[in-house]
Amino acid sequence: MTITITAFERSPDGGKGLARDTRVRWALEELGLPYEVRLVSFAAMKEPAHLAIHPFGQIPTYQEDDLALFETGAIVLHLAERHKGLLPDDANARARAIAWMFAALNTVEPPILEFSTAWLFERDKSWHEARLLLVKDRVRQRLDQLSERLGDADWLDGAFSASDLMMASVLLRLKPSGMLNGHPKLAAYVGRGEARPAYQRAFAAQLAVNTAKSD
Repeated sequence: MTITITAFERSPDGGKGLARDTRVRWALEELGLPYEVRLVSFAAMKEPAHLAIHPFGQIPTYQEDDLALFETGAIVLHLAERHKGLLPDDANARARAIAWMFAALNTVEPPILEFSTAWLFERDKSWHEARLLLVKDRVRQRLDQLSERLGDADWLDGAFSASDLMMASVLLRLKPSGMLNGHPKLAAYVGRGEARPAYQRAFAAQLAVNTAKSD
């Protein structure tokens, strides 16, 4: 079995760990699974060979023997279900962890992506300030709700699981803006995720690619 994932040849974030391949790298590192990385350019992502795996021309993709997957949620869930270590053994706890994975991607991430787009790419628009305030409010609402639910716990539901991997990865997108500063419990939660040796290995691996490309 050979696992191959794709990643940016040159990540737009310069290697800060915000590209989605970091989530898949993290899961693979948590599980102790060897993998190879195929680097792709923006041009290559739009070519037929890549589109055959990812119809929307994005990264990452995941290939393992005759299986090809796209979308980080699907990839991480596949890994967590096939290999022990990222989902609880108890059936109900397992179902809750999967629910939190979906919540990270479907409920928490969309307003964060809206904010990131407004903050980084729409500054030259006449309506930028008004839109930024609007999307900030949407993000704060989700952060308030998530912080209240997390409380003083280390992780979302018992021990660390794929749900925390996905949620922390989503929240990491807010670090450059400082929006997590108003939610110390969530900032500490993300920090615990970043402190995990598996995350540090995943981060270092993707950073090395971008550092090499920038030399």
